[in-house]
Amino acid sequence: MKPPVAPKRPHVQSAHGIDLTDDYFWLRERDNQDVIDYLKAENAHTEAVMEPTAPLQERLYSELLSRIQETDLSVPVRIDDWFYYSRTEEGKQYGIHCRKPGSLEADEEILFNENTAAEGHDFFSLGSFEPSPDHKLLAFSTDTAGDERYVLRVKDLATGELLPDEIPGLSTSVAWANDSRTLFYTVLDEAHRPWRVFRHVLGADPADDTLVFEETDPGFYVGVGQTRSRKYIVVSSGSSTSTEERFLPADEPEAAFRVIAPRAKDVEYDANHHGDHFYIVTNRDAVNFKVVRAGVDDPGTWEDFLPHRTEIKIDGIDVFRDHMVIHKREAGLTAMEVLRFDTGDRHEIEFPEPVYAAGPGPNPEFETTSFRFHYTSPITPGSVFDYDLDSRERVLRKETEVPGGYDRTRYTTERIHAVAEDGTRIPMSVLRPKDFVRDGTAPCLLYGYGSYGITIDPTFNPNRFSLVDRGFVVVTAHIRGGGAMGRPWYDAGKLEHKRNTFTDFTACAEHLLAEKYTSSPKLAIMGGSAGGLLMGAVLNMRPDLFGAAVAQVPFVDVINTMLDATLPLTVIEYDEWGDPNQFGAFETMMSYSPYDNVGELPYPPMLVTAGLNDPRVQYWEPAKWVARLRDRKTSDTPLLLKTEMGSGHAGASGRYDRLKEVAFDYAFLIHTLGAPEELG
Repeated sequence: MKPPVAPKRPHVQSAHGIDLTDDYFWLRERDNQDVIDYLKAENAHTEAVMEPTAPLQERLYSELLSRIQETDLSVPVRIDDWFYYSRTEEGKQYGIHCRKPGSLEADEEILFNENTAAEGHDFFSLGSFEPSPDHKLLAFSTDTAGDERYVLRVKDLATGELLPDEIPGLSTSVAWANDSRTLFYTVLDEAHRPWRVFRHVLGADPADDTLVFEETDPGFYVGVGQTRSRKYIVVSSGSSTSTEERFLPADEPEAAFRVIAPRAKDVEYDANHHGDHFYIVTNRDAVNFKVVRAGVDDPGTWEDFLPHRTEIKIDGIDVFRDHMVIHKREAGLTAMEVLRFDTGDRHEIEFPEPVYAAGPGPNPEFETTSFRFHYTSPITPGSVFDYDLDSRERVLRKETEVPGGYDRTRYTTERIHAVAEDGTRIPMSVLRPKDFVRDGTAPCLLYGYGSYGITIDPTFNPNRFSLVDRGFVVVTAHIRGGGAMGRPWYDAGKLEHKRNTFTDFTACAEHLLAEKYTSSPKLAIMGGSAGGLLMGAVLNMRPDLFGAAVAQVPFVDVINTMLDATLPLTVIEYDEWGDPNQFGAFETMMSYSPYDNVGELPYPPMLVTAGLNDPRVQYWEPAKWVARLRDRKTSDTPLLLKTEMGSGHAGASGRYDRLKEVAFDYAFLIHTLGAPEELG
């Protein structure tokens, strides 16, 4: 079955005196019918190759669907005298957002039905969803293209009518002033960067809205919100290494913003209001962050409140009237500590499993002793707890129901470590059948990301059991470039140290092979976006290690993208990858850029996905990569490109459509690795 072949149309650009020839540069021409025809031809080829797995895809889809509660209800969140929640209905793709006044026994009021709003659209995403302080209005934004440019509307909740106010081209960041008639919102520039904050008064022409802040540094982006105390509107301007925040009283929306602390190189901070002070999480003189305190009248003068600890990273804080909850990462796992302001007493919130993830839920109320958090592990479904910060009593409000006969006693989790090239121990989270035998015969899926300091925590995903029940071991590698072991872990996997991300991952693969969790022909790898960069890099380095690979919307054309400052996010990304206009950074990026390092190598079977409207990783990156791979690879293994022609970075927006995408990916893995197609 012959795949389509993209014509070569050489395009040459120079950087640092080096000519870079790109035979597939023309695939960037979105409006060129040849490009659309090529993508469609690739889709047709993928569909034809995968046609024998159609029955397996159907079985997988039925399994995945059987593990979700199609008609379900979120745990209501109280804001003032209202209980807000969302629910789903069987057969409907999207959520329905509701509330009840005063009591959960009251009649339901539907605020926004995503299913109705999505009618006639192939894609739908709800961005902002902000009830006004007086609970009479709803500010919401929607995207029907997948390009993450949202349109803001306001709904009168008494009449159900939309107000005439309509503002396009926004990010999802919106905040109400306390008068319930003034809105602050952020606008995207041509490079898809949130860069301006405007003030809008309901009923006014948006063309006359007041610009209250403009971020002129192309490496910074802005957001706007209100403090939990409801006292201040805060505009945050930041890059991946520096922050600057400014505030004004939420009761005085026309007041001037005041800067908390001027931006400084490599200094990040996040301010939380409490009484006469801001409590600020910062890395100033604290690589793993600390908490400082500053007076509202003199916010630039900081005093240590919780000092820096080298072995513990502070990820953030939640501040309430009487308490502070400190969110930490210790030994690679999330942790939470409670502090009472008046006594200084501190205690840890305890968690029962050796591998887990926990984090704050929605906690909009300031004057409360009840703290909501989420808890999960690879074998424990997502759970919502309310925790009394004084009595330490926890109440389970909901554990996500997993229909279809899920039995957690059939599975187990473990934490194992690989040893990297430089001797660093790299943790991995493992989900496997309880009766698993390490003899090298089991199929294995190794997942990785490793960028932006983001940690892929060990959480529950019911989809994975369609693999585990077929004998798979599912492993997440917590490699450098992520944040599993604190900020130094991130710093050791970015910029000039990026190679560590890739060699950590191959070390994890080699450990799984050496310890007979699997064998190379049975070892599949998966990653998306920056995790797709990881896939491309390790496949160039060690194609012999892997039996299959799934690269989802992969960032693989590193040099060409980072040399083009007109593309969305490029300049902002300099702090992560480097500025290729500097020769040292260019040389480093050239050494690992997947597209630029495709070789005449025996690549394993590969499935690559893309989204035509993706603003984060342009569709042409995976398309060009596949074209070059197909031209150069020496193996006759399948190479499939699947482009979603009506969606963006996250793929299909409807929950049923998303399950079909998962079923497709899993069918590729199961079929390619020769795993059982029927459940055991």
